[in-house]
Amino acid sequence: MPQAGGILMHPSPSPSSSPGILHIRKGCGGGKARFGPYEIESLIPVEEERAATAYRIRIEAHQRTSVSYHRIAEEFYQVLEGSGIAILDGVEYPLSAGDFLRLPPGTTHGFITGEEALVMLDIHCPGSRPDRDVYFLGETPEGFATPVDR
Repeated sequence: MPQAGGILMHPSPSPSSSPGILHIRKGCGGGKARFGPYEIESLIPVEEERAATAYRIRIEAHQRTSVSYHRIAEEFYQVLEGSGIAILDGVEYPLSAGDFLRLPPGTTHGFITGEEALVMLDIHCPGSRPDRDVYFLGETPEGFATPVDR
């Protein structure tokens, strides 16, 4: 079983058909990157990406993110730690650990944090990356690029 610093990969029985099992230990994903107020840890390496992307997202306390949307991807959030507010299509939804969100393509979304950071699991299907299928209303935060849709 190939292992690289907390990333365990089990090959697929048929190398040409589908990806193998991927086991990422906490804190051992594809590295953390700062994108505006977001700290994003990619959990599926680009070379392993197939039908989805997954990230561990952290937004520090007292932050407000830009409003964004995806033209293609459906997005799922699971709140792992902390609390905050999700602004979905202009409506505020309070968030706390254990909450789940499903955002169909085109749903505008942003987040506000209060006294504590907000940590979420973020899954896109099909996959989305900071340079693919992420569009902003207003200013694009530092680190995000103009999307190159595939």
